[in-house]
Amino acid sequence: MSETNPGRAVPANPDSTAELVREYYNRGAQVEWRRLSKDPYHRLEFETTLHFLAQYLPESGLVLDAGGGPGRYTLALARRGYELVLLDVAPENIALARRLIKRAGLRRKVKDTLAGSMVDLSCFPDASFDAVLCTGGPLSHILDAGEREKAVSELVRVAKPKAPLFVSVIGRLGLLVTELIQMPEEIALPFFKPMRDSGDYFGGRGFTACHFFLPEELQEVFSRQPVEILAMAGLEGISSHHPRELNRLAKNETRFAAWLETHYLTCTHPSVVGLSEHMLIVVRKWKRDT
Repeated sequence: MSETNPGRAVPANPDSTAELVREYYNRGAQVEWRRLSKDPYHRLEFETTLHFLAQYLPESGLVLDAGGGPGRYTLALARRGYELVLLDVAPENIALARRLIKRAGLRRKVKDTLAGSMVDLSCFPDASFDAVLCTGGPLSHILDAGEREKAVSELVRVAKPKAPLFVSVIGRLGLLVTELIQMPEEIALPFFKPMRDSGDYFGGRGFTACHFFLPEELQEVFSRQPVEILAMAGLEGISSHHPRELNRLAKNETRFAAWLETHYLTCTHPSVVGLSEHMLIVVRKWKRDT
């Protein structure tokens, strides 16, 4: 978050915050596409997510990439033989994804690309998908708690029985460390304490509207669904908030390999999950709803 414009401390209504999010990503589709590949630190979020996808995805099938932005995960999984449906709230993300899919020669694997909200997935019947992704933090951009519950319910509804779901969000404790390191001047501003205590940020300081999660909060929202929790992981893990150090380490292949091994051994530790910039939860839908 930048130093321009005071952040709001009073919640906006869900429609206005949804529009803020849509416009933010409409303006930044290319930025979002490059975000997960621009350096080793940012690639860590992407590669760690792929690590858990490889563990829990079925060998083949139709996958929903909900809130998938310009399609970074859609393209990665299509290249691995999966069939995909991509949905995102920002039309410019979808437009860029369509160009990238065509350029990669993957249009036969990507069955559809849709602009829409995961709060309402009524265009898909129950039990449509062999796996569901909601990665990169899109659930964090739904400010209203009831709407978040509805979105999670919709993601579970469209998954087939026994299908895995992968959902990543932006962490609240990680955000507070970011404030300390990068923006200490914001800690005394009016929006900081409400954001710290509720996790809600309503835009205005260089980033769009966002809800920052505690790990137990993410677990709780899924505990109300017909799923079992398989894993939680900190996607940046013990490297969180150390981009310079990690990028420097990545220049030495041997040291970087040893550090990545350490990362994967520790990224599921509860303390690491809580402090990571992004956290991932992996769940499996029960055989039948209850």
